[in-house]
Amino acid sequence: MNNYPFEVRPLSDSEGGGFLVSYPDFNQCISDGETVEEAIKNGQEALTATIAALEANGLPVPQPDQSSTASGKFIVRVPKSLHSRLAGRAKREGVSLNTLVLSYVSAGVGL
Repeated sequence: MNNYPFEVRPLSDSEGGGFLVSYPDFNQCISDGETVEEAIKNGQEALTATIAALEANGLPVPQPDQSSTASGKFIVRVPKSLHSRLAGRAKREGVSLNTLVLSYVSAGVGL
């Protein structure tokens, strides 16, 4: 189940806010959540339901596209001062440092 690549993007205020998760291997499998973590959790539940529905109807379940599967992890070294400012901002926002940085990166690349 964890081998299927997914995409996360922030939703605009006009779309209701939060984050949207979609799975390229499944055209209609999407979900959302208030936070990135919640959206991913809800997306995994939607994927489980989508696969179960395909199997129940005798339809083929696509295999994960290994050519586009990324680990979802990369390491970035930043100056200590920036790390401190980001950690402080995350604490004030009540989110993890990873969530804060992911939201900034997502917004920066237009996701």
